[in-house]
Amino acid sequence: MFSALQVETDGRLKAISDRGISSAWRPHRQFNQGKIDVNGGNAMSVSCAQWMDVPFRKVVVADDHMVVAQGIERLLMECFASIELVSSGEELLDSLHRETPDVVVSDISMPGISGIDVMRRVRSEGSRTPFVFLTMHDESSMAAEAIRAGAQGYILKSAAGDELVRAINGVMEGQTYVTPTLAANAIVSAGRCQYVLTEKQLRILEYVARGLRSKQIAYELGVSVRTIESHKYAIMQELGVHGTLELVRKAEQEGLIRH
Repeated sequence: MFSALQVETDGRLKAISDRGISSAWRPHRQFNQGKIDVNGGNAMSVSCAQWMDVPFRKVVVADDHMVVAQGIERLLMECFASIELVSSGEELLDSLHRETPDVVVSDISMPGISGIDVMRRVRSEGSRTPFVFLTMHDESSMAAEAIRAGAQGYILKSAAGDELVRAINGVMEGQTYVTPTLAANAIVSAGRCQYVLTEKQLRILEYVARGLRSKQIAYELGVSVRTIESHKYAIMQELGVHGTLELVRKAEQEGLIRH
């Protein structure tokens, strides 16, 4: 958990693709630098709607640390007419089934279903709602996975508050944004492979790469050995390999192991 999204003098996100969208989605905005105070203070000073006639309709913010979600809410309150806060993947999925928002701002690691798996599920159901992930995971492989799975934004929680606002504005204009320190490697990794693994399978892959046996991994994750073996088999099928050493080697080549 982080203490604040600190302001930086040069808070930029790099656009790595441009998907184009109608001019109706391009309200003019002026940004001031500010921060999110997740400890409950009133330190937010970003104005995201100074030159907007009408804010966007709705954003859903998903984070299992409610004080963080509330800090994000304060940051975005001038951008959206409605902000819904949820604290788990299941709650996010339920919210998206009830009503389609303009955009989702989500953490990745949450109780139950991860943010990325929620996105995958609604994508399989035909939803095109933009997802912006705000996370502590600073691995370019994770950013690449999120982008491959369909995310439009990937931002670290250590970023400046106005970066999130700018990223959302860009996403609503059809752009994809990744935190600059991760962007280059994420672009390369995103274009290199198209493997679809769940968050749990990626965690199992990490344990396998560290040399843990299925029984040890099962203990770490609180599941049965049979469940781990089933996931390992599915991962091998996805990567087209037939043994553990080959699996680890291929996963490292494709940037799927998060160090």
